[in-house]
Amino acid sequence: MRNTLISYAFLLPFLILLVVYHTWPVIFGTYLAFTKYNIISPPQWVGLDNFEELWQDEQFWSGLTNSLKYILIVPVIQVIALLVALLVNRPMKGIGFFRTAFYVPVVTSFAVVGLIWNWMYQQEGPVNAVLGFLGLHSGGSFLNNPATALYAVMFVTLWKGIGYYMVLYLAGLQGISPELEEAATIDGANRLQVFWNITLPGLRPTILVCSLLSTISAIKVFEEIYVMTQGGPAGSTYSALFYTYSRAFQDFQYGLAAAGGIIIAVISIIFGLINFRLTRGGKADG
Repeated sequence: MRNTLISYAFLLPFLILLVVYHTWPVIFGTYLAFTKYNIISPPQWVGLDNFEELWQDEQFWSGLTNSLKYILIVPVIQVIALLVALLVNRPMKGIGFFRTAFYVPVVTSFAVVGLIWNWMYQQEGPVNAVLGFLGLHSGGSFLNNPATALYAVMFVTLWKGIGYYMVLYLAGLQGISPELEEAATIDGANRLQVFWNITLPGLRPTILVCSLLSTISAIKVFEEIYVMTQGGPAGSTYSALFYTYSRAFQDFQYGLAAAGGIIIAVISIIFGLINFRLTRGGKADG
């Protein structure tokens, strides 16, 4: 009993913070979704009125559509991160430098990243200069064009996130027993067969974690939109989470924002279950 009490005493500070900053906000936010609340007057129960308003709000559906489009980067970023992890998982001179170089964008503030890429995407910026050098037509500033703005922001997310998932895949690769790969090679398997039958099944738990994290991040995309486009031009980069932010902190419609947050959470759970299904629950083959 004494050891148990000591263990819970060490856990107590974390549990308090978890309840205050996670559990209670979830409970209170769920309650607010069924109320009309503007932070000045007390919440007024309105039932499903907020969800009905969201159902009829074209701006919310536009933001939700853009958030779902953002999921397109999930398989791309996973494939590239895995390829980079395979590349840097080799004993060679200077490999530590390359691993660090790929990870630098992850620890760089998005305020800085947004400013850099805003400059690069300008009509006279480096991206258009490279396209012009290659003989490709440039359509002006990518972030000012409704047809390209969302995909330009998605590319920045892709560029910034590769290093993070690379580290996770690298840890997964180093957790696979080299004896299995050596045995397969001795049995006559080529590199592709070893990767497909040994490496990839062994990475299934890592693939599940990475796909879950990247899918949820894509659905909840906000920081990139806030820093780079503010939802423009013409609402082409307006995301679902940016909608909830606007309703809460610009229009002070906290009940409506909370209802939007619940819908985003439910969609995230659905895609999480899909990831579990596709990765067989993240169980590595024995």
